[in-house]
Amino acid sequence: MGDSQLHKPCVAKVEENLQSADYDGIVLISHLPPGQQPAPFGAVLADAAKIDESLINVGGVFGVNLPSKRFVYAPTGNICPDYDDVRSFADAAKKGVSRALKAGIKSPLLVIPTCEQFKQVELVTVLGALEELYVPIMVREDAPKKLVKPKTLGVYLENKTRASSTVKLANAIEAGRFVARDIGGGDPERMAPPRVEKYVLDVFGGSGIKIEVLAGTEFFEKEYPLFAAVNRAASVIERHQGRIIYLTYEPQDLKNVKETLMFVGKGVTYDTGGADIKAGGIMAGMSRDKCGAAGVAGFMKVVAELKPQHVKVVAALCMVRNSVGENCYVSDEVVIARSGVRVRVGNTDAEGRMAMADALCRMKELASTTPNCPNPHLFTIATLTGHAVLAVGNYSICQDNGPAREDQNSRKLQDAGAVIGDPFEISTMRREDIAFYKAKSAGDDLLQCTNTPSSRTPRGHQSPGAFLLLASGLEKHGLTAKLPVKYSHLDIAASAGDLPHEPSGAPIAALVARFIQELN
Repeated sequence: MGDSQLHKPCVAKVEENLQSADYDGIVLISHLPPGQQPAPFGAVLADAAKIDESLINVGGVFGVNLPSKRFVYAPTGNICPDYDDVRSFADAAKKGVSRALKAGIKSPLLVIPTCEQFKQVELVTVLGALEELYVPIMVREDAPKKLVKPKTLGVYLENKTRASSTVKLANAIEAGRFVARDIGGGDPERMAPPRVEKYVLDVFGGSGIKIEVLAGTEFFEKEYPLFAAVNRAASVIERHQGRIIYLTYEPQDLKNVKETLMFVGKGVTYDTGGADIKAGGIMAGMSRDKCGAAGVAGFMKVVAELKPQHVKVVAALCMVRNSVGENCYVSDEVVIARSGVRVRVGNTDAEGRMAMADALCRMKELASTTPNCPNPHLFTIATLTGHAVLAVGNYSICQDNGPAREDQNSRKLQDAGAVIGDPFEISTMRREDIAFYKAKSAGDDLLQCTNTPSSRTPRGHQSPGAFLLLASGLEKHGLTAKLPVKYSHLDIAASAGDLPHEPSGAPIAALVARFIQELN
C-alpha cells in the first residue's frame, strides 16, 4: 500500500478533435432520438433504428468513419421532466463505458451532448464514466491483472467553452470518491484502523493537509470516553486498535475564510454489533459501516485538489472496530462523555453515535473557543440507521439543528445535490427526538439507545441526530444561545452502497457543489 501509484484514479482529459487517432473507440451519450445526433453518428443510428425499435433504450456498438473506427451508442432513454433527473446521463455513461470495455476498447473517448434541461450534464456524465472505470483496491493490490481498465478517459464536449473547467472539477471530485471507495470498500483487515492511518498518510502526504493521528487506550479513555467504550474489545488486538484521524485544511489567507466546515465521520471498520451481536446472518456487509469517515476523507481529498480560498475545513475520521469479546462494552454501562454528560448504554449495536459524539464535542469546543474558525458549521456523516434505507430508499438524508435550519442548509444541500446528481432528502429534528434520549433513571443523563432496531422505531433515522446533539453538548448552542452553532447530521446508510456493489462516494459531490464550487 505504500506505493502511491496504487492510489491514483482514472483521469479525464479534454479532447477537441473527433479525428484524433489516440482512441480506439468512442462512447456517445445521447438523449435524442436516433438520427438526431451530430455527424457522423446520426446517419449511422438513423439506419440502425429502422431495423431495431429498441435502439433508443438499449444502444449498441457500430462502425464509424473515424480513426477510432467504432462507437458505443449509450442512450439515456426517454427523460420525463416530472421525475427523472440528471442521473440519467450518469447512468448512460456507466453503461456505455461498461459496454465499451466488453467490446475491447482500451482507449475510450467520451462524447457528451448539451442538454438545456440540466445545468451540469457534462460534469455529471464524466463522473458517471469515471465511476465505471474505478478498480477496487483489493484488485489493484492483490490481483492487478484480473481487472485492467483505462487510466485515462478522453472527453469531447459539444459545449467546448466548458470543457476545461468541467474536466478539472470532475477529476478533483473523482479523486475524492476514489479515496472514499478505497476506504469504504476495503475489507475489514485491509482497512482496519491502523491501516486506514497508513492509507491516509500516503494519500495526503505533501498535499498541504495537516494530519494528526490520535491513538492509545488510556488517551481515549480520558479524552474520548464514548469512543473508548466502543474500541475496548478491539484495543487488545494491535492490528484492530482504534484511531481518530484529524485532517485540517487552511487557505493561504485566513482573512478570506467565510465559513469553517467541521466534519466528523463514522468509521466503524467492522460492526459485529458487540455484545448485542448481529445474529441471524445480518453481519455480512458490515465492513461498509465506515463509509461516513470514508466520505469525509474523500471530501478532504477534493479540498486538497481544489484548494478553495473561502473555506477552512477540519475533519475527524473516527476509525474503530466494534468487536465482541470478554473486553467489550455492554448495555447498562454508564459512560461519562467528553461533554460531561452521563450516557447509559442501551444497545452496543448503536456504536456509531458513540464513536462520533466525543469528536463532535471536540469540534464544538474548537468552534466556540478558537478565533480562527469563523462561521463554523459542524457535520456528522454516517451510515447510521437501517430506518434511513426504509424511509428514503437509496438517497442521503440531511437533518439540521436550529441555526443550520435558519441558514436553510438542508434545502441548499438538496438543491446542490440535484444539480450534480448526488440527491438528498430532508428530515427534521423535533421535540420527540430530544425527549427520546432523556434520562430514564437518576444514574444517567442520556439513554444511548433502546433495544428496538431503528427500522422498527418511530422516527428511527431522525432521533440519532438528537442524541449526537445532546451527547456533544451542542444543544447549548441553539438559536437563542449566546453563540449559536450550525450542526447538520447526514445519514448516508441508504446511499453509501452495499456489497456486492462498490461504494458510491456519496455525499462528496453534493458537498462540493454546496460548499466548494458553486455550480450554475
